[in-house]
Amino acid sequence: MAPRWMFLTMLALIGPGSISAHADTIQVIVDRLAFSPTEVQAKVGDTIEWVNKDPFAHTATATSRAWDVAMAPGHAARLTLTKAGVEDYFCKYHPNMKGRVTTVP
Repeated sequence: MAPRWMFLTMLALIGPGSISAHADTIQVIVDRLAFSPTEVQAKVGDTIEWVNKDPFAHTATATSRAWDVAMAPGHAARLTLTKAGVEDYFCKYHPNMKGRVTTVP
């Protein structure tokens, strides 16, 4: 194990605000051709987990194409948020399915 002074030196070099104190996992249920909740508030570093309860595949595809998450029937898929902003998304297979992720620093 590294000495305490080495750990404190590493923290000083990294700088304040560079280490996330706590990241959350936010769950969105995909069921009956809908995302629930449709709008999610998150922080950079949080993870969105889409849980597909439908018997067919879905995606969570950002309208900007910044990300595209595929979900097999009965499975979950995750995305860790890396930048702040508002991103609308939809399912490529069922474009009427829509959601929004608002990510703050």
